Amino acid sequence: MDIYLIRHTQTNTSKGLCYGQSDVALADSFLSDARDVLKKLPVLQTEDKIFSSPLSRCLRLANLLSDDIIFDTRLLEVNFGDWENVAFSEIAPEHLKHWTENFVTLAPPNGESFSVLCERVANFWQDVIQLENERIFIVTHAGVIRALLAEVLQLPLANAFQFRVDYGSVHKLRYANDYTYVEFLNL
Repeated sequence: MDIYLIRHTQTNTSKGLCYGQSDVALADSFLSDARDVLKKLPVLQTEDKIFSSPLSRCLRLANLLSDDIIFDTRLLEVNFGDWENVAFSEIAPEHLKHWTENFVTLAPPNGESFSVLCERVANFWQDVIQLENERIFIVTHAGVIRALLAEVLQLPLANAFQFRVDYGSVHKLRYANDYTYVEFLNL
């Protein structure tokens, strides 16, 4: 089974804004950015399965792939809680430092930790690998892609942020005989 992990395109947010599960708008360049993403993907077939985060920044891209999309809340970005839509520069430096040093297990106030995100993503992954489709396309967020890569490679969660995940990037995994191969990252 070929599994394509696709990050949404560029958002229309200020640099340094914390917006995990907030439903932010996409950049004005969306159509051009989306065309670039589609060039990286094989031609979709009717039997392909398309999964997407329910946030509009993923939904708009998923809608270009298919009219038959399976929305899954497990594909949502990390919940930053009280920090949603706040610039990182506006968060008290001591709170931000404490969180960045412990983000795997420490959640922002009223949010979720990276390990909680990874747990829901791992549950999603277990469901996906049970499918009998030849190809799966997953439109989601950088944190989810990093969590999936950490899951399939059995990496310590703190190491997941060593993966570069650009806006509009495509990452391909191949699952066969109970084993996951990384075919390419960040195309």
